[in-house]
Amino acid sequence: MDLLYVLVLGAVVGWIAGRLTRGEGFGLLKNILVGIAGAVVGRFVGPAVGLESGGLVRNLVQATVGALIFLLVLGFFTGKRKRKKRKA
Repeated sequence: MDLLYVLVLGAVVGWIAGRLTRGEGFGLLKNILVGIAGAVVGRFVGPAVGLESGGLVRNLVQATVGALIFLLVLGFFTGKRKRKKRKA
């Protein structure tokens, strides 16, 4: 049951982070991976910024914040950042 919880929460968190950063999700497998990575990052960063884990909603918020941080750091290392085109 715990594995199912992790997979479902990871998929939801990855989808939310994808919608916030790209405007769309990454696909099921990448959503799960981004969500799990976000949960790991959120466990370390969460207490530092006042986001304690506990309960579904708090875990969801903490993992989403962690996923956004993970995607931001990943974007810096890969150089794949969206830049807005200027109108001439």
